[in-house]
This record gives sequence, C-alpha cells and structure tokens, in this order.
Amino acid sequence: MKKFEGTVLVAGATGRTGQWIVRRLKAHSIDYRLFARSRTKAIELFGRECVDRLALGSLENPSETEAAVCGCSAVISAIGAYVTDPSAPPPSVIDRDGMRSLAMIARQCGVKKFIQITSLAVTRPEHPMNRYGDVLSMKLLGEEAIRSIYATPGFSCTILRPGGLQDGNPLLHNLEFATGDTITGVIDRSDVAEAAVISLWHPAASNLTFELIRGELCAQSSLEPFFDGLHKESL
Repeated sequence: MKKFEGTVLVAGATGRTGQWIVRRLKAHSIDYRLFARSRTKAIELFGRECVDRLALGSLENPSETEAAVCGCSAVISAIGAYVTDPSAPPPSVIDRDGMRSLAMIARQCGVKKFIQITSLAVTRPEHPMNRYGDVLSMKLLGEEAIRSIYATPGFSCTILRPGGLQDGNPLLHNLEFATGDTITGVIDRSDVAEAAVISLWHPAASNLTFELIRGELCAQSSLEPFFDGLHKESL
C-alpha cells in the first residue's frame, strides 16, 4: 500500500537532486509531474515516456508555474540558483522570489504539502557561500516566505537543509537529523531525495525545518527511523 496518494510536482526535476527525487518517488510508486525548463533535457534524462508528465516553464513565469502546480497534491522543490553561472538568474530571483512565488501559487491551487530543499548554514550570513549573490541569505528568505504562506490549518510545509551534496546511492549511511542549524557535514543527494519523499507522509516532518547530514557507512532498510528523533520547532 502506498503511503502517499496523489500527484507530486517535482520542481527542478532535471537537476542532480531533482533526478533523484523522481527516482525515489518511482521507488515508492508515487505519481509525479516534472517541472523543468528544457523539454530536450527532460527527455534525455527520463526518456520520451516522461512527456505526458512534463510541465515546461520557469519560476519567473507565474502562468507557467500555475499550469505545472494545479492538480497536484504536493510539491517537492529542489530548485536553486546556479551561483557559478553568471548568465543564470541570481539567488534573489530563484531562491528568494522564486520560492515565494512557487509556494504562493501552490497554496492558491490548494496544494496541501510543500517540501523545499535548501542548505545548511542559511542562518549564517558570514558563511563563504554568501559571496555568491548572498545565496544562503536568499534561501533563508525563501524559507521564511514558505513557512508564512503555509502556516494555515490543513496545510503543511517541510524545509530540508542538507549538508554538502555528494553523489552516491541511497540507504547506505546512518544519517543525522537536527534542528537549529548547528551541524555541519555532507550527504548524498539520493538520501536527501529519499528524506524529502518520506516527508510527504511522516508526521514528524509536518511544519518542520531540519538539517541532515550523513554518518558512517551502514545499510538502511528505511530512513523513516531518523525522523523519529526530531523535535518540532515552532514556525
């Protein structure tokens, strides 16, 4: 039996973390829709069979965003600015305004669950990553907008703040979950994706912001037990 019913919009589906979110949704037999800028890239990554699930557009276009979101039950967003590409939209456009716009449109369309992947250290303005367009500070402002927009009974949001992202298969490490933005470390994108998918149904994830990093090698049958030790913060 599936633990989540409905269609999940994967925003940023063609990114490296977004690809893993799609794989993990498929592993749990959860229906999904892809929100991406490039049809060509989506087909290269997911095959021609993805076309029926594909919504093309960008966060900067509200009508494209609305078309992608409406009819979905949840959003998992792995969208983030490409800070090393000077031709790409800056973090203020993507991580602040884009996240706010996506959450607002999702809420207006009746999407009950909104899950956003951001980063460790968003509360540390002195962090070296902020040299790139204040990217961490912009992510924090985006988080704050999502929490405000989804602070309504019957709706919920989850913000995941992963450590430095690595490439590797899921369910191979112990994980550490924490709140308060005090831990540091790295984590595989695949485990971040799995945690985001579990956040669709795990009660501890509802209206929670938390950090996650990996520990020692240790095969896991599920990441759900790591949610059980989380203590809720008020949003």
